[in-house]
Amino acid sequence: MSQFTIAHASIGKGSRPFIIAEMSGNHNQSLERAIAIVEAAAESGAHALKLQTYTADTMTLAINEGEFFIDDEKSLWNGSSLYDLYKQAYTPWEWHQPIMQRANELGMVCFSSPFDETAVDFLEELNVPAYKIASFENNHLPLIRKAASTGKPVIISTGMASVAEIHEAVDAARGEGCRELILLKCTSAYPARPENCNVLTIPNMQELFGCEVGLSDHTIGIGASIAAVAHGATVIEKHFTLSRADGGVDSAFSLEPNELESLVIETERAWQSLGDVVYGGTSSEVKSKIFRRSLYVAEDMVIGEIFTENNLKIIRPGIGLPPKYYEQFLGRKVSMNVSKGTAVNWELII
Repeated sequence: MSQFTIAHASIGKGSRPFIIAEMSGNHNQSLERAIAIVEAAAESGAHALKLQTYTADTMTLAINEGEFFIDDEKSLWNGSSLYDLYKQAYTPWEWHQPIMQRANELGMVCFSSPFDETAVDFLEELNVPAYKIASFENNHLPLIRKAASTGKPVIISTGMASVAEIHEAVDAARGEGCRELILLKCTSAYPARPENCNVLTIPNMQELFGCEVGLSDHTIGIGASIAAVAHGATVIEKHFTLSRADGGVDSAFSLEPNELESLVIETERAWQSLGDVVYGGTSSEVKSKIFRRSLYVAEDMVIGEIFTENNLKIIRPGIGLPPKYYEQFLGRKVSMNVSKGTAVNWELII
């Protein structure tokens, strides 16, 4: 694993977490809203905005029954056919250029998830800086090879994939020369529950596949993402909308602007807190040592007087000898006249 960049953004252990705001279908088929989402993501501090590039016809068949129809009361999309769902959720291809241009103007990286090879060809015309393979496409090895063959960084979500299937996806990407590869731990449930995220998988994935690993987070809130950063995630992807109350295909598990801002801030704090293995205090704690306890003379004493529990106290500040020497002073004679409030040192005993 090593540092690399997507456009101007650095990714790796030495950089703050790379936060991707996923627009998905939350534009609700309005280009004006899509641009507003871009602007809100930038204002919230996201480092990248991601689109999805497909049409209903490149995703499925126009059939409204059987396995092509969602009949699951627990699903956000219950009662829709796959074709109608993708028709509602897709981002018109002619919108990609103005969305990407606005994102770039605001300092964000902008790229997309292609869902078939024609989408890669289209995105190459827009000179996208990277490709993201969605979890449901991580077994689509021809698509992975196509994206990797561009020479751009490739991000692969691993939702539902076994270790063997992840190996196949990684081998497909690397076989086409991809060296800048990121895997995202992902739970493909919408929304996902925190207890199903298993972020402890992240360091294991780093070890198994020797690449950067992040989290594609479908939970409500930002706790799972912060936990992921604490376990080595260098990339976080979250769905984003202007307001969940506005509806939209993914709005139920999308962050709003103030939440995305918190995600950016708190994941960076989590990353900053990792540091190194350190004992004995840091340089920032030097001034605090004075507030530790130590041994002090608690009453005026004359030479030859014996230290007792009444005239020897363990108190703050921490200028005197450490408390561990308390018993060694009890019953010993003081070597000189000392006043109350004198920090104890070895010269005070005979």
